[in-house]
Amino acid sequence: MLRACGAVKFRGPGNLTAPCLLCGDRQGLVCGLCRACASELPVIATACARCGIPLSRAGLVCAECQQRPPAFSRCYVPFHYRDPISARIRALKFAGDLPAARELAAWMWMRRPPRAIPQALLPVPLHRRRLLWRGFNQSLELARHLGEWARVPVLGDRCARIAYTAAQSGLDARRRRRNVRGVFHAQGLGGLVHVAIVDDVITTGSTVGELARTLRRQGVEDVEVWAVARATLRP
Repeated sequence: MLRACGAVKFRGPGNLTAPCLLCGDRQGLVCGLCRACASELPVIATACARCGIPLSRAGLVCAECQQRPPAFSRCYVPFHYRDPISARIRALKFAGDLPAARELAAWMWMRRPPRAIPQALLPVPLHRRRLLWRGFNQSLELARHLGEWARVPVLGDRCARIAYTAAQSGLDARRRRRNVRGVFHAQGLGGLVHVAIVDDVITTGSTVGELARTLRRQGVEDVEVWAVARATLRP
């Protein structure tokens, strides 16, 4: 069931003058979408209780997490990486469509699970070379909106990506794990017990898993992951 946006001041229910972001209809809106478009978002109905990968039944832990438990405690990822979610993510990352970050964050927020809000959000950092090339960090843009609505700080300066690596796309699962090993450095996290990592897309979980290990070494006991979408690793 879709929730109203609550604290989200974003073309929410009751705003009958703004058109739907996807179809242009002007009927009752849910976080900028008409109810028909909101109901057609590619929602992950049931997923692994640990990593968020889609499963046929709720409350299960996938075989990979049983054999190789990730460093994070749980993963909130509400959507499959399919249109219109994938189109908006691509628009954000590769076309600099920053308003798409607010849309995606709002669609995440309306499906948030009823559990404790973390003390802070920590966006996955980009290496400075990639940041200069792109001009912004898409994970930070998502986290800013989520942090506003969750009323928690966004720690965009507490973690750095200290090694420039090849893009994860195009690598298999094993090479993805090796590609991100030891690439993060974190500091200034004293006193934090519960933190959520924010990212746009998760495929194997290698990047967020490595970042979670870095945070745990800094004393953070409970690390969860918030991401917009789950992609499938192509063979």
